[in-house]
Amino acid sequence: MTTRTFPFSTLINKQTSVFPALDDADVILERRDAENLVLMRSERFQAMADGLSLAAKSLALIARTNRRLAEEVFAEELPWLVWLPVEARFECVSELLDHLLAGAETGLLLPFARALREWKSTAEVYSDPELARRLRGPFTTEDATDVPRPGGAGLG
Repeated sequence: MTTRTFPFSTLINKQTSVFPALDDADVILERRDAENLVLMRSERFQAMADGLSLAAKSLALIARTNRRLAEEVFAEELPWLVWLPVEARFECVSELLDHLLAGAETGLLLPFARALREWKSTAEVYSDPELARRLRGPFTTEDATDVPRPGGAGLG
């Protein structure tokens, strides 16, 4: 499916140029001071949701019967998994599968997207052994500076 992009103001001022685009594309409405919006026909949205639900349930079923195969499937699509310590890979795959299945059931995929972003960031840290070592600590406070509390003198 293709997408077409319009400024949000076009929807407000010239709806007749936005709605016909929905016949063969999803529409992204770009907003200056807020997150972009997506318009799509309900039939395409439902097809996407149904496909995602089926894929997530199928992958979860594979994971329950053959965890190693599920890890291989994820590793194929998420090559950055190799940067995680071996013991963390199972935890990552398990957590992502759980979030994906829950999201497919509820339509709430933001927790999955958040977990995916967090695990990828964690893997990126592990890809740099020096950075990973420094972030593990120990931490010293000898170079620390006291910073005044924002907005006033104190809690009282």
